[in-house]
Amino acid sequence: MKRIYIPNLVFLIAVLVSCKTDENNVLVSDLIEAKRAEVAPDKRVALWDLTFENDTLKGQTDQPEALDQLVKEINSLQINFTDAVLRLPDAQLGEKTKALVTISVANIRSNPKHSAELATQALMGTPLNVLKEDDGWFLVQTPDGYLSWVDRAGIHLMDEAELEHWFREPKVVFTALTGHVWQNTDQTEMVSDLVAGNILTLQEESNDQLKVSLPDGRQGWISTKEVQNWESWIASRETSPESLISTAKQMMGTPYLWGGTSIKGVDCSGFTKTIYYLNGQIIPRDASQQINEGELVDADKNWENLQVGDLLFFGVKGTAEKKERVVHVGMWIGNGEFVHSRGLVRISSFDPESPNYDAYELGRYLRTKRIVNVPSEHIVSVAELLTN
Repeated sequence: MKRIYIPNLVFLIAVLVSCKTDENNVLVSDLIEAKRAEVAPDKRVALWDLTFENDTLKGQTDQPEALDQLVKEINSLQINFTDAVLRLPDAQLGEKTKALVTISVANIRSNPKHSAELATQALMGTPLNVLKEDDGWFLVQTPDGYLSWVDRAGIHLMDEAELEHWFREPKVVFTALTGHVWQNTDQTEMVSDLVAGNILTLQEESNDQLKVSLPDGRQGWISTKEVQNWESWIASRETSPESLISTAKQMMGTPYLWGGTSIKGVDCSGFTKTIYYLNGQIIPRDASQQINEGELVDADKNWENLQVGDLLFFGVKGTAEKKERVVHVGMWIGNGEFVHSRGLVRISSFDPESPNYDAYELGRYLRTKRIVNVPSEHIVSVAELLTN
């Protein structure tokens, strides 16, 4: 009888199992990547952080339907595996998967710590989707889809019913560039500062002042002339040339702030986003996202084709070896000029005879897109902000 050498047999089995495991890892990794390209090509607005190792599917995602499809595809390959994916919103949040910004401007960061990069900002009264918590920081999604982290102190957690109740309350929008909510009508003690676009609920009127509630329940008084009720504010929003230029010029001199989207500080795309928000439109957060909206009106420096409100994009042109890099954006205001945030909000010109001539931006000009009165997938009305 032929004798089988056991150690060699064990080794052979181990090699075969290892090869099969490696093959499964490759197959599932390819499925994960294909699904990512389909449902989460931009990680700033969709989370698809999955890996497959040692017969375990792990990671996290806020795309549950796509995850269910992936699981079915893996099962169809008859691969035995453990599903350890964290589905967001995290079940540990319970029903508190909604929130409202409770401070004039909430800083929303790329990671759950104050030293992390400022990714974007959200104004008081902005509703957020809450996905998970990490030591007092919450991963949230803003109305424009942006995913980042906010400190607990800047938001008020709510469930669906609480948010729906807040939606139904009468509201006012702060319309002055900056201001305050005061503890009393004598304006001697501040409850909170305010910036243009902040949303509060109305409690009562008294002469030339209003009693309002902040989203976390704090109450105080503001001047009647500094606000409009929500309905009339929405009805008065328009992206006319006059409105866009007026808003832009009111922000002249505002300092540049990476990640900023408020009068306290803006980066280039935060500036264009704020102009459009205050005139009734929510546009994507970053220049590299904004460039994908609207319709192309120029790529050859034919400035006569441009209209007020068009967005001009700047960066590094693509080559056969490198992709195009979009790094800056401004808004056309006519007469050869555009307004943008670089160092501070400023006006630049492409006219060599102008004192505002900007050879630097001219040298890295890419193209211009039009979003005014142009249907676009990722541009919505501010009116939808308070639509549950």
